[in-house]
Amino acid sequence: MVGVDGSDTSLRAAAYAGGLARRQNALLAVVYVQPVMAAGAALGAPVGEITDEIAEGLIAEIREATERVKDIFSVRWEFHTFRGDPYNGLVTAADELKADAVIVGASEQAGHRIVGSVAIRLVKAGRWPVTVVP
Repeated sequence: MVGVDGSDTSLRAAAYAGGLARRQNALLAVVYVQPVMAAGAALGAPVGEITDEIAEGLIAEIREATERVKDIFSVRWEFHTFRGDPYNGLVTAADELKADAVIVGASEQAGHRIVGSVAIRLVKAGRWPVTVVP
């Protein structure tokens, strides 16, 4: 399972996970966790529509990348969307999809060095092998 959010590191993680899935002839679960922004929704912002657009953009990007390499190799993949904060969404996804491993991109936000990134929290959970792609 790979978590994607559209960031450069998450797309590199998806490429890495795709290579693993291809070599192991495994089904790759690509997971996008739609953030729940209660404050934005309370102010009338169309949060659901925005995160749906992000998910659709990610699906289009993955399909395009798959099409580019179809003559070289193929990867079986499926896209899943979960709602919530990134950590809990990925944990729920990994549990429900019975993931053998979790692959995520390294955080690009400076504050995560203090508070802890999603990747570090997944590693500390100790429930699956976790690969963090820079």
